[in-house]
Amino acid sequence: MGSRSRIRRAAKVVLAIAELALSAMLYLVAASLVALLIVRVGSDWIDGTNPLAGAAERPRLYPQQIAMRELALDVLRQICLAGLVMGIGRWRIGPGWRGTLALGWRPGESWRLAPVTFGAILLVWPVLHIVWVTGTAEFFHAPFGRHVGLSPFLSTTATVVWLAYVAILAPIAEELLMRGAIFAKGLAPLGPAGIIVTSAILFSGAHVTPAGFARPVSLVPLALVLGWLRWRSGRLWPCILLHGWSNLAMVAYVLWPTDI
Repeated sequence: MGSRSRIRRAAKVVLAIAELALSAMLYLVAASLVALLIVRVGSDWIDGTNPLAGAAERPRLYPQQIAMRELALDVLRQICLAGLVMGIGRWRIGPGWRGTLALGWRPGESWRLAPVTFGAILLVWPVLHIVWVTGTAEFFHAPFGRHVGLSPFLSTTATVVWLAYVAILAPIAEELLMRGAIFAKGLAPLGPAGIIVTSAILFSGAHVTPAGFARPVSLVPLALVLGWLRWRSGRLWPCILLHGWSNLAMVAYVLWPTDI
C-alpha cells in the first residue's frame, strides 16, 4: 500500500509539472503569435502594403526597418504576455486574482522577508550573476561580447524603449507568468521547494536558443533566487525588482565602454 501511494504521489507530481509546462508554453506561444500578428499588420499598414501579399510582392526591408520591427515584436510580446496572464487570471479566479498572482496585500498579513536580507541580495547579486553568466559562456564556449554597442539602426527613442523593455517590461511580464500564475498553480501539488525548482527550469527553458544551452543554464541561479523570493516574501514585486536589476547590471557590464 505504501508503494502504491508513492507511485500515485509521483504520478501526480509528474502530471502537475507537465500541466505547468504546457500552461507556460501556451501563454508564451499565444503572446508571440498575437505580437507577430500586430507587428505584421501594423507594419504593412504603415508601409501601405497589403497584409495578404506574398513575399515576392512585398517591398524590400532596410536594416533600420528590420531592427525596429524586431524591437516592436519583443516589446509587444511582453505586453501581450502580461495582459494574457492578468486577463486569464481575472477571468478564471475572479475578485481574488491579484492575491493569487501575489499582486495584492491581504489585511493583517505580515512581511516575511527582512528588508536587510532583500537589500543584501540586491547589493551582491549583480556581481554573482555576472560571474556566473561569464563562466557559463566560457564553459559552453559560447560567444560573449564585452564593450559592444547597440545596433546603429536604433534611434535614440528606440534605444530608450529597448532599455525599458529589458529593465522593466520583460521582468514584469516574465515574473507575472513564472512567479505569478505558474507558481500559484503549482504550489499546492509540488510544495515550495518543488515549485521553486520547477518554475526555475521552465523559466530557463523558455530562454533556449539555437546557440545552445549556455543562456538557459546561465539563468538557473537567478530563477531559483526569484522563486525563493516569491515564496519567502509572498509578493511578486521583489522578484520583478531583482529581475530588472539583474538585467540592467548585465546590460551595463556588456555595453560599458573600454575608455571609461
